[in-house]
Amino acid sequence: MQLAVYILVYPLLWLVSRLPFPILYAISDGVYLLLYYVIGYRKKVVRNNLALVFPEKSEKERLGIEKKFYRHLCDMFLEMIKTLGITNEQMKKRYVFTNVEVFQKLENEGKHIMIMMPHYASWEWVFSLNSMVKSKAYAIYQPIENKYFDKLVRDIRSKYGTTLIKTYETRKIIENARKGDELITVGIISDQSPMVQRARHWTKFMDITVPVHVGGEEICKANDFVPVYLKVRKTGRGFYRSTFIVLAENPTAVEDYKITETFLKHVEESIREAPEYYFWTHKRWKHRNKVPTDFQNP
Repeated sequence: MQLAVYILVYPLLWLVSRLPFPILYAISDGVYLLLYYVIGYRKKVVRNNLALVFPEKSEKERLGIEKKFYRHLCDMFLEMIKTLGITNEQMKKRYVFTNVEVFQKLENEGKHIMIMMPHYASWEWVFSLNSMVKSKAYAIYQPIENKYFDKLVRDIRSKYGTTLIKTYETRKIIENARKGDELITVGIISDQSPMVQRARHWTKFMDITVPVHVGGEEICKANDFVPVYLKVRKTGRGFYRSTFIVLAENPTAVEDYKITETFLKHVEESIREAPEYYFWTHKRWKHRNKVPTDFQNP
């Protein structure tokens, strides 16, 4: 069944990936109408999240953010498919790294790098960075249940040379890769909600106390990776500008969880600047009522 679905859908995806951007976004507009007004995909989750995070905003203001978010969500999905057919010239114009020299300087110093990103704006086109740097790139991801579509996603994200690794493989692969002489860069989405029974740190995120993932920080400390936040701004439909921000030059010297909290502060800043580009369909604050009794606000 998985193969049959893939065989039926892949030709359509391939065709979409070859369409000019104006037509691509016309399709995105149609998908938005279907997803938002007909299907209502996770609309209750989005509204609850926005009400939690922005209680000071009126219902009308939150509704405006909600609709803009769904439009962006559809754009980003179509842009991921477009990666199959996008040219290098188009990518360089549409996804701009404003200070790649910061990244290159770390490489020249022989530093391994951890790129920490949130579910914000676009994380699909960050893989184009590989064409500008010399380190071996890995990206941590969650596999898709359909193995054929999982391979397709890996092929899309590997277009510029990135190797995708599953979460449970991360530590072993990094340890093995470090035994060689080449520099390593690892990309990780670090704003998910962890399993509450495994949470090792709680902190405020958008003024709500929640458990937070600390895996990115722990990898940096254990393997001497420099943690770098990639701040992404959406400057137009299908256009992004990203900026590298070093979170700690010497991660082993930073107190525990400080890197994670600094990362989340940058994420909050991006959300408050343009909330419509955050991934509001995730149940990011679902564990807010399970705060340990011994927790103390930082």
